[in-house]
Amino acid sequence: MIHIIGLGPGDPELITRRTWTLITEASEILVRTREHPAVDTVARHTVVHSYDHLYESHDDFTAVYAAIAADVVARGQQGDVIYAVPGAPSVAEMTPQLIRKQAEALGIPVTLHPAVSFLEPTFAALGEDPIHGVQIVDAQTLANERHPRGSQGMGLLIPQLYSRLLAGDVKLTLMNVYPDDHPVTLISGAGSPDLRLRRMPLYELDRSDDFDDLTTLWTPPLARPATYADLQEIIAHLRAPDGCPWDRKQTHQSLRPYLLEETYEVLDALDAEDSEALKEELGDLLIQVALHVQIATEEGEFKLPDVISHVVEKLIRRHPHVFGDVSVRNAEDVARNWEAIKQEERKQNGEAEKKKTLLDGIPAALPALSRAQTYVSRLSRVGYPLPASAPLTEAELGRRLLALAELAEVWDLDAEAALRTESARLRDALIELERQAAEQGVDFMALDDEQKRAMWLQWLLRK
Repeated sequence: MIHIIGLGPGDPELITRRTWTLITEASEILVRTREHPAVDTVARHTVVHSYDHLYESHDDFTAVYAAIAADVVARGQQGDVIYAVPGAPSVAEMTPQLIRKQAEALGIPVTLHPAVSFLEPTFAALGEDPIHGVQIVDAQTLANERHPRGSQGMGLLIPQLYSRLLAGDVKLTLMNVYPDDHPVTLISGAGSPDLRLRRMPLYELDRSDDFDDLTTLWTPPLARPATYADLQEIIAHLRAPDGCPWDRKQTHQSLRPYLLEETYEVLDALDAEDSEALKEELGDLLIQVALHVQIATEEGEFKLPDVISHVVEKLIRRHPHVFGDVSVRNAEDVARNWEAIKQEERKQNGEAEKKKTLLDGIPAALPALSRAQTYVSRLSRVGYPLPASAPLTEAELGRRLLALAELAEVWDLDAEAALRTESARLRDALIELERQAAEQGVDFMALDDEQKRAMWLQWLLRK
């Protein structure tokens, strides 16, 4: 039998009676570390063996914990073992999980004895009740991220903030969403006579060396509704029977003009380089997204997690040079890989027959100029030759486009229709080149860039 016990958050008085009985009746116990305020008291009643030496002989905590678990399980094969960890064995401790998994595979019974964790005295010191919603994330886990997971509408407790360097990494992650001056609290020694609370703005978090293994950071929720969950709750309320009649009657189709209008207002803010307007217009556009998600949820089509998981998986899949082992030299390599990955996705999804060309999937509702530039951008990745040109400023380009619009007016031509017609010819050309390649027994998309470029040049000469 392996007994895994917790020594509580620090004060020996917080060790449970059951655990204290196990300790005092044992001839010896194993402890993950002697760096805990209660260990000296325990050592006066039984022999204590620690695994501190493993921290010096291994490169990282994962290896240390694996070595501890292996030794405890090996001892458990020989007889009863009592293994103690700081706090509670079921809270913020990896070795109990490893021990239980390995022991169960060998048929060795394991008992995790309940204990007081660092959570109870921490919330007591803060005067906070976790029933209102709280998230707990290990400091090292958070430091390895670039954006904090979870909802900023709930408090965030970050234990094991053991060093100034780690605090700096945690601060950078938190500042990706929280204001720089967001109030946070450092709690050290919760559950021990050495309890210390230090409140500060977030940006000051790593400006001292006041950190140890018993340091925890409390990040309260944002002061006002500011999460996507807050927005979706409002939209769901507006769509509810006791909500707004206008919002309740909307459908995917009825919202089309509003989605387009809000998109153009975002573009106006970008053109004006007005960050305040952009902030507001992005919010208005996000309302449209939330409305469509809520309608789809009500209709049983899909839910928000489906939308987000789909795009997250796609971004990871299409960036193997970031999340995988693919090497790229420049942005052009990235673009080519992107198109190749999309083509493979279409084949796997059975969409190869549905989509005739690389240009399918570009919205028909796009203005002619945007559509034409998107066509050319995609085709340039598959050998379409762009003209050699001297550097051109946006103003110069604008003047040339305006001159073309003036010519269209002079000759009573529809510039929009003319450009759409020429764009359609580009699409037809791609279909023709793919057909020619197929007649030669090859896939046009599989040709190298020079071969594709040569075929494009032949088509351009025939225009």
